[in-house]
Amino acid sequence: LARRALRGRVAAVTLADAPLSPAYVSSVSAIATRVRQQSRWLNAMSVEATVPQVRALESLAFVERVQLVRRYQRRREEVNVRAAAAEAVEPMRKASTLDYGTSFGQVNQIKVPFLHDLGLDGRGVVIAMLDAGYDNLAHPAFATTRIVATRDFVNGDLGVADGDVGEGSHGTATLSVIGGFQAGQIIGPAYAASYILAKTENTESETPVEEDNWAAAVEWAEALGADVVSSSLGYLTYDRPFPSYTAADMNGDTAISTRAADLAGERGVMVVNSAGNEGLDIRFNTLGAPADGQLVLAVGAVTSTGARASFSSVGPAADGRIKPDVAAQGVAVKIARPDGNPGYATANGTSFSCPLTAGVVALLVQANPSASVDQVFQALRSTASQANAPDNLLGYGIVDALAALRVVAPSRLP
Repeated sequence: LARRALRGRVAAVTLADAPLSPAYVSSVSAIATRVRQQSRWLNAMSVEATVPQVRALESLAFVERVQLVRRYQRRREEVNVRAAAAEAVEPMRKASTLDYGTSFGQVNQIKVPFLHDLGLDGRGVVIAMLDAGYDNLAHPAFATTRIVATRDFVNGDLGVADGDVGEGSHGTATLSVIGGFQAGQIIGPAYAASYILAKTENTESETPVEEDNWAAAVEWAEALGADVVSSSLGYLTYDRPFPSYTAADMNGDTAISTRAADLAGERGVMVVNSAGNEGLDIRFNTLGAPADGQLVLAVGAVTSTGARASFSSVGPAADGRIKPDVAAQGVAVKIARPDGNPGYATANGTSFSCPLTAGVVALLVQANPSASVDQVFQALRSTASQANAPDNLLGYGIVDALAALRVVAPSRLP
């Protein structure tokens, strides 16, 4: 409520926050084989049902429509699980009080060390991670990470590591990029923030997770007071025989996850999402929902030298908006090893440029908690490396955290 009042378009409790009618829930539950999720914001339930059951649900007077919850398949990012080798690091442009080790390049490219040296570290900001689960949280990178809530939307419990269904290496990697801290090894942009961990992705290809898990998780995180959402997931291509989304569906209004993300944005939550790893197609956009959202900051990927990564998805959104919005390093990003080993590895994908950028968003929120979603995202766009000539390959360009801070909170600068 405090966050909504501070910067939300929706500043208080509304009818959309009310639980579903118990009578409606009971009637649907009596017909369906299984109830999966309930959405207050979308005024909907997702269920497993046979064709006769669907027809019975459609006949209920209070049911407006029944639509297919599409299954999806995420293109897996490449993770190099060999020990991360020492690499050439560009010289620091100013003395830093922190030892980033070989993670320096990925944060320095977007000017994070400057904000750290100003005392910005994410403290007081709540970040929700929506991912495939989180293994190896005993890794040294997470020794000081503050985790305040966890929930598994795939298996229906509170454990977010490997469980009955799905494994958690991907979430471990993304969490280490945004919030890891081990001096001399890795320091994420928002290493002092508080974290909410939601497992929404089923990694087993035979039974991919349904998109409604993402929507349910973002509602849950918003209700817990999340300021920022970092989501390294995207929904586009589905297992047969289910129809896939098309480029035309990436219009900011169609996908369930996109609609839920924008509703979170209206409530003052900064939703940052990977653009996708589908590369360039000159015929149409290759985005994955919810990167197409009106209030979603979609993040593309570049190399350590600033060149666009060939796998990075491109826009524009189907309604003509420039997408992705901004970019950060997504090639050879240093991550904590998720396999029980206390060492480090490297990974490729917009899944890793996303948490780097979400970490910058958290620092800007810390610097000016009353700045709106629009103000923060526009500050990042207007100060990125190609803000004067944006395109649909990298949007407005590589993030410049220091320049964005000058726009969002100039008083924090000396």
